[in-house]
Amino acid sequence: MRRPIDVHERLPLFQMVPLGLQHLFAMFGATVLVPILTGLSPAVALFTSGTGTLLFILITQGKVPSYLGSSFAFIAPIIAVANSHGIPYALGGGVIVGLIYSVVALLIERVGVGWLERLLPPVVIGSVIIVIGLGLAPTAVNMAGLTGDNISLANITVQISLVTLVVTVIGSVVFKGFLAVIPILVGIVVGYIFAVLRGAVDFTVVQEAAWFGIPNFVFPKFSWSAISMIAPVALVTIAEHLGDVLVLSNITGHDFYKNPGLSRTLLGDGLASSWASLWGGPPNTTYSENVGVMAITKVYSVWIIGLAAVFAILLSFIPKAEALISTIPEAVMGGVSMVLFGVIASSGLRTLVESGIDYSNKRNLVISSVILTLGIGGAGISAGAFRIEGMALATVVGILLNLFLPRDIEAEKQAEN
Repeated sequence: MRRPIDVHERLPLFQMVPLGLQHLFAMFGATVLVPILTGLSPAVALFTSGTGTLLFILITQGKVPSYLGSSFAFIAPIIAVANSHGIPYALGGGVIVGLIYSVVALLIERVGVGWLERLLPPVVIGSVIIVIGLGLAPTAVNMAGLTGDNISLANITVQISLVTLVVTVIGSVVFKGFLAVIPILVGIVVGYIFAVLRGAVDFTVVQEAAWFGIPNFVFPKFSWSAISMIAPVALVTIAEHLGDVLVLSNITGHDFYKNPGLSRTLLGDGLASSWASLWGGPPNTTYSENVGVMAITKVYSVWIIGLAAVFAILLSFIPKAEALISTIPEAVMGGVSMVLFGVIASSGLRTLVESGIDYSNKRNLVISSVILTLGIGGAGISAGAFRIEGMALATVVGILLNLFLPRDIEAEKQAEN
């Protein structure tokens, strides 16, 4: 049995290149899907993903082999702010989110992580993650062409979305080895090829694009109302970060909570998100897709993660690549999104189940019920320029309910025993 390659080890270049490309493929589908869904540039997302990962590696002193890519938690808030204020204001909210990470990192450095676990218990986090997935469900179904009057199987849009969906579902269950890490990417490729064969793809934009060029950077603007719609999502992604770092620690055998410490990993993640939004990319998050690659290959070298980041940066300066991505039909993205958004919701359910949340306890039942209703229902509240809605409102209300609803101490003791 081949021994694992540890975090600090550097392999020969001829071995590092394919391993780096493997990480690039693992993160590619999800990283470009977020900008496609939100109206941002895939090329900019690749640039900020790669540079953000290198920034993260620098801040964590090269001790944490984690790749950072576009965060799905921000899809709905970015779309909402873009529709009401414009894309630059959504980016401004992303900058603030990264700064919130930095403040939390400072607090953890000073007083530890216990207060954060008290603020964001599993009953809140699991419910909010469900909201993230199910709140995006109508977007996926609309993109797939499965609403309205023209939903016949004779409709090319429906055919493309269903072929993509079927391949993605089968791949998620049947694929083994490396392919098991990238069923979303495989689904997109197969759906795209099917769309090409059906004459649903126009390659004119690819032919006209240059081989080399600067990504279309967009710079942020700031307003309190836009910030209020996006900033609360930081509470969700911070909790996701804690989980990702814990899983990565278990896989590699290194306790990253202690060395370099959660304060550094959160600071790296936060500054990478602010950096991404400064250039026009979606906020970043640590990617479980790449953690999965490491779990399969047992190659944990931070050098390979850095090389994958360099590949992403280089790809962002090839306009033909971005043009090719832009030709992917909406139906293809709708097909994979029906799986992807469902998986997000299901991971929320998994959080609730694995945490042993007792729904015979009315307190837990009320917290989850209110979060789900507000988040999926798209509720909103405004006061002057301040506005908060959807997932952000659901998160804040869930936190407040958890803090102020009386606890059944006796029931909790019995559950622990």
